[in-house]
Amino acid sequence: MTTRTPSPAETYDVIVAGSGAGGLAAAVAAAHRGLRVVVLERAAVCGGATAWSGGWIWAPGNPLARADGVREDTDEFRTYLNAVLGNDFHPARVDAFLAAAPEMVRFFHERTALKFVPGAKICDIYGDLPGAGTGHRSVAPAPVDLRELGDDVARLLRRQLYETSFLGLGIMAGDDLGGFLAASRGDVRGLLHATRRVSRHMFDLVTRRRGMQLVNGTALVGRLLRAALDAGVAIRTSARVSRLIRDGDTVAGVEASTPDGQLILIARRGVVLATGGFPRDENRRRAVFPHGEKHWTLAPETADGSGVALGESVGGRLRTDLRSPAAWCPVSLVPYATGRTGVFPHIMDRAKPGSIGVLRTGRRFVNEANGYYDYVSAMLAATPEGEPAEAWQIADARYVRRYPLGMVKPRPIPLFPYLRNGYLKRGRTLEELARTCGIDPAGLVDTVARFNAAARRGEDPEFGRGSTPFNRYGGDRSVGPNPSLAPLEKAPFYAVKVVPGSFGTFAGLGTDEASRVLDDEDQPIPGLYAVGCDQASVMGGHYPAGGINLGPALTFGWLAAQDLARAEVPA
Repeated sequence: MTTRTPSPAETYDVIVAGSGAGGLAAAVAAAHRGLRVVVLERAAVCGGATAWSGGWIWAPGNPLARADGVREDTDEFRTYLNAVLGNDFHPARVDAFLAAAPEMVRFFHERTALKFVPGAKICDIYGDLPGAGTGHRSVAPAPVDLRELGDDVARLLRRQLYETSFLGLGIMAGDDLGGFLAASRGDVRGLLHATRRVSRHMFDLVTRRRGMQLVNGTALVGRLLRAALDAGVAIRTSARVSRLIRDGDTVAGVEASTPDGQLILIARRGVVLATGGFPRDENRRRAVFPHGEKHWTLAPETADGSGVALGESVGGRLRTDLRSPAAWCPVSLVPYATGRTGVFPHIMDRAKPGSIGVLRTGRRFVNEANGYYDYVSAMLAATPEGEPAEAWQIADARYVRRYPLGMVKPRPIPLFPYLRNGYLKRGRTLEELARTCGIDPAGLVDTVARFNAAARRGEDPEFGRGSTPFNRYGGDRSVGPNPSLAPLEKAPFYAVKVVPGSFGTFAGLGTDEASRVLDDEDQPIPGLYAVGCDQASVMGGHYPAGGINLGPALTFGWLAAQDLARAEVPA
């Protein structure tokens, strides 16, 4: 049925709903193809969950790897994904991603303000599977000073997530993080590095009232915003798409709620949904998440399923037939004096030597040094029906002064604020710690004794921790014989409660290899595209490597733009 609309105030070639990695990638790439583009962002700032992410992008075969002399055949990437995804491997979309990812990186790196640095040492997670890589399959946004991007970007950019920063200062994986950890051991170079970074940050807080050193997700979004503005993309914040407008079977525009009232915008070529999935939609979560009523996501409040609902309103189909509905991440809840509860993602602490994860029985349940997705999957699988899904990350005194334990920072940062607010638990003995946490004391003592005996030999017969390049990279190479293993033996002992969280949803609207939204008969809905977490993950609900959210988001955003540029323009 044709929906008639008032005369539009504005007409564009492409309308993008959302300003995360996928939405901005589509907008920039479309603008570079000569299309007139507008981005409508519901929040007052841009970036969504991307701005709070680590910023890493899985893009195997990328030109930065080739520039470093690393040339892998696409068949290796395909073999690895096939081994991980199994029955969830869909050749058409996987092949489209693998073919386009290198071209996407080349386009942004060579033609826009988005510059990358190589992930030379970032390994695929399942190193024991055929085709797994040991580096150069990932890229990250190059760090940048916000001053270089301009005041217009500064006004639009979502700030660094406080929990994943040091007083608002983002720290990048690799040499940057290594420098801070070295400082905790008194290393002179590490101390100089940390002092330089923190001093500059404090100066920025005083003079600019915000951090200006962008790394990780803020660098990615900041650079994409600069690229979008340079390409002539119009960006409107506080603009929520409330309805899709159809002309016959074709999506031809949107109605949006803005501070200036309801607006009608016409899209001559198409609308791209990039609103961030539905991790904040409690009803959908309850329907498809295990323990969905108790879930803590790292996505902002605006990731409430509005894009999926818009797609469904014109015949799109929500795909939930994936291995997992969400990109799991173990998180801990940080209580603040203001009454706010922060959500901290346990990304790098689990692989460091001298810490283990246990259930309330005191028993381990996973190789803690594997991916964050695996940690939560194992926690959910090990939790009996009717019991809360939770675990405890346990460490000894030597560990907490050398490495982070959740939100707790190593020396010289004091422990007492975390002990005082109850985030960090302490016991003079393992039995005392167990009673404080509600863990079975006998189970914990037995688990630690068996773990310690094997860890001294550099072994983990129960879960094989430290057996893959990914495990060892996440450990501490100064520790031997296994960089991911050390006994827990120096009192007092500490613990942080860990609960299920996510970076966003894997379940999303079904799309084809060009990001076109599909109806119930797997036919493209003319004029409608979905990218990022609004699109069902090409990884089929699996997590084969770090960066498998942002890599496909950018790549399928780029692919959507190529298809939009080829689209016929109606009279």
